[in-house]
This record gives sequence, C-alpha cells and structure tokens, in this order.
Amino acid sequence: MPFTEILALGMIGAFFALLLLGVPVAVCLGATGLFFGWIGFGPMLFNLLPARIYGTVTNYTLLALPLFIFMGIMLEKSRIAERLLEVIGLAMGGLRGGMALAIILVGILMGAASGVVGATVVTLGLIALGPILNRGYDHGVAAGVICASGTLGQIIPPSLVLILLADIMGESVGTLFAAALIPSLILSGMFIVYILVLGVLRPESMPPIALAEREALTGRQLAGQVVKVVLPPLALIFLVLGSIIGGVAAPTEAASMGALGSILLALGTGRLNLTMLRDVTRSAFVTSAMVFLILIFAQPFGLAFRGLGGERLVQDAFAMVPGGLDGQILFLLALIFILGFFLEWIEISYIALPLFLPIFHAAGADMAWIAILVAINLQTSFLTPPFGWALFFLKGVAPPRLRTIEIYRGVVPFIAIQLFAVFLVYLFPQLALWLPDAIGW
Repeated sequence: MPFTEILALGMIGAFFALLLLGVPVAVCLGATGLFFGWIGFGPMLFNLLPARIYGTVTNYTLLALPLFIFMGIMLEKSRIAERLLEVIGLAMGGLRGGMALAIILVGILMGAASGVVGATVVTLGLIALGPILNRGYDHGVAAGVICASGTLGQIIPPSLVLILLADIMGESVGTLFAAALIPSLILSGMFIVYILVLGVLRPESMPPIALAEREALTGRQLAGQVVKVVLPPLALIFLVLGSIIGGVAAPTEAASMGALGSILLALGTGRLNLTMLRDVTRSAFVTSAMVFLILIFAQPFGLAFRGLGGERLVQDAFAMVPGGLDGQILFLLALIFILGFFLEWIEISYIALPLFLPIFHAAGADMAWIAILVAINLQTSFLTPPFGWALFFLKGVAPPRLRTIEIYRGVVPFIAIQLFAVFLVYLFPQLALWLPDAIGW
C-alpha cells in the first residue's frame, strides 16, 4: 500500500481518537487535516486551502442557515409552541393518546416553521413533558413521542440538514425541499398511526384529558383559539416553503421572509422586546458560528483525504460490496445508521458522505433520491443511544423522575418507524422524486 494511503487511513484513525478524547469536532477536523496534509503535501496544501474556504463562506445558499436558525429560536422564545400544544391538546384531548398526537402535530408545525431540532425538542420537553406525565402517561411513551416529534424538523422542509446536503451533493435546495415533502408527511403520518394503535392496545399508557378540563372551553371558543393560534404559523410555513418550492424566491430570500415573519408572530403574541430580540440574535449567531466553523474546518480534512488517495481507497472498498448499485446504497445506509450511534449528523454529512458520492455519480444514481434516503437515516442519529442528541436535550430539561433508561426505551419504536420509512423510500423512489419532477425542478 502506498505511503499516502497509509496516511489517509491514519488520518481517519486520528480523527476518531481525538473525537473519543472529547476534542471538539471542528478542532478534530482541522487538526487532522492540516497535520496529515502537511506530511503528505508540505506547504502546497496551504496554497490550496484559501480558495476552498473562501468558496464556503461566500456560498449564497448557506446564508439561509443563520436566517432559519434565527427563525427557529424566535419561535421558541416567543412561546408560540406552548400555545399550539395547549390548543391542539384540548382539541384532541378526548382521544386516548390525544396529548401525544398534539405533541406530534406541534412537532410537525415547529419543524416546518424552523428546522431547528434542538430548539424543538427542548421546547416540547419544557412545555409538554410535565403535563403529560402528570396526566398518567407511561414515562417511555412520553419521552419517545417528544424526542421523535422534535426530530421531525430534520426532514421536514426547511431543514438545515437538507440545506447542507444540497451543498454537499450539488443539488438545488428547492429540489431537496420538494423531494422531502412527501416522505416527511408519510413519516409524520406513521408516527400518528403508531400512537392511535398504541392507544387501542395499551389504553392505560395514554389516558385522555379529563372531561372537566376539556369542557372549560365551549366548542366555539375552542374553534376560535385554533384559528387564532394555529393559522399564523401555518401562514408562515406556506410563505417560506411555498415560495421556495414554487420557485418564487431563492432559499436565502425565503429564509429572510421567515425570519421577518417570526418577528411579526412574536410581536403578535405581545412578547417581543429588545431584550428578547438581543437574546435571540446572540443565540442565532452562536449556533451559526458553530455550524460554519465545522464547515470551514472540514475543508482541510476533505482536501487532505482526497489528495492522499483516500477517495480511491473508498472506491476500491465499495467495488467489493456485492449487489451493484443497490448493494452500495444499502451499505451506505447501514454505515450511516451505525455511525449515528456515535457521531452527529453534521460530522457524518461532511466526513462519510462525500467519500461515497463519486461512486453514485459514476453509476448515474439520482442524487435527490440518495439525499432523502440519507436525510431520513440521519434523523435516527438524534434518537439512537448512547449519543443521540434528542435524548440529551430531553434529559437536560426532564424532571428527576424520568430515568434515562425510560427515555431509551421510549425512542426504540420511533427508530424502527424511521428505518421503515427509509425502506419505503428505497423501494419506491417516486415518493421522493414525483414532486420535484411534477413541478419541473
């Protein structure tokens, strides 16, 4: 084996070693890329880097990231999700599992309005976990439905994952948003069906809201609350997604409208003030800086790995996978699922995924279809123990009576549902490709 390929393997090993030692991801990427790249290329590496980094920070599409992050944090701080959960919960409270259904619907709306998974899980955990536990819900069911609903923003447009995958895979953001729409609705529907079936099979695990609480509002009052609370977020979703998928606005322009819309919604709740605006802006800057730091430090890593022959190593390994293109896709999905137990989605996206893309390009695979398979698969990385971030987010805001093992137990059925959704999209590619083809993307 050539010395450069040995360096490429050593680079991967060093990255994982630093990661296990607790070194931040961006530092792991930058340090290993620069060190092994310098050994392999000498100063030449530093001549190539500026153009790569400049291309990343001036990417117009990526400007949508901080705007969508701002929108999600503004919706969280304005407590719109709290009002949504309260109203939808009362509207469905007569059903066994009605509060769980309300959590899923709020997760869908929040995911479609912001695409920020962490904010949605924390918000749902703060406003919903205590009430549903107090109403007698099984602890595992309560934890599972909150974690899973919070991760729907991973696949429902405008998802930050889809924006980054569009950049990595060379597809337009509008194409991936359109491709993700039907699979995301199917996945959400599967969550709802699971709760309805569980309510029949194990009614004691999800009791309905007490009749006296539901009768506090008349039917007309409840309908008025639904219109007042649910319609504004729906209008924002239509404004953002409709303008992108319909080709009226670029993703960055739509994100700007979404950020402005979130400010107007917060103003309508009466909670907008300068302190809140400053806190939201600061949080959006911090989160955006973290994402862009990883994007920038991924450049020396990717440049060094390809230059050292790592891409050829991957291609040779893939050539040994039986089953042709189908076998290679299944191998990639299995690898991403396993990596999701230990790594974040952004690490998988910028480390593992680019290594395999030339193979799929050469085979003529539809990259939008591959992107949606990867996006749904990456969604499970938020739920899979031991390092699923949704589990950490929920545990951080959960009362002491909710044990970690109960959170792990609760997410298992939803992981299985997500894997089944991946299987459906794999078997029926038109679930992802029909809408982009129909609207001419």
